[in-house]
Amino acid sequence: MTELRLAELNRVFLVGRLTRDPEVRQTTAGTPVANFTIAVNRRYKNAAGDWKDETTFVGIVAWQKLAELCKQYLAKGRAVLVEGKLQSRSWETEDGQKRSMLEVRADRVEFLDRGDSRPGADAGPAADAADAPAAPSPGAPPVDDDLPF
Repeated sequence: MTELRLAELNRVFLVGRLTRDPEVRQTTAGTPVANFTIAVNRRYKNAAGDWKDETTFVGIVAWQKLAELCKQYLAKGRAVLVEGKLQSRSWETEDGQKRSMLEVRADRVEFLDRGDSRPGADAGPAADAADAPAAPSPGAPPVDDDLPF
């Protein structure tokens, strides 16, 4: 008999707003890692036909250059698109309790805000774990998002 193999896919795309500034630290080997949470909203009609809003809070972790770019360009309230993989993390608390969480390991973070919501910050177009763009040059003209059609 032929063995049936299932394809595996672990890809997540989320759009939301940061609930707090990214927390960036260094591992013992000196690798930068950023942790932040985004709020993802869903609007739906309930059985009575009333509109309801539901918010899901999702933990995000970014590594290396992507972590540094998140620290530089992101702040509480900024809108982002995060592309990555779901991963599980477990640890034991100081009092011996076992904890675990599901989070997204970011491969790409697109900074969606074009405006300046933090003094001295200018949103870059995107950050990718493999090929992060250089920071925008100071004094660069603003991007005109108005389309003629």
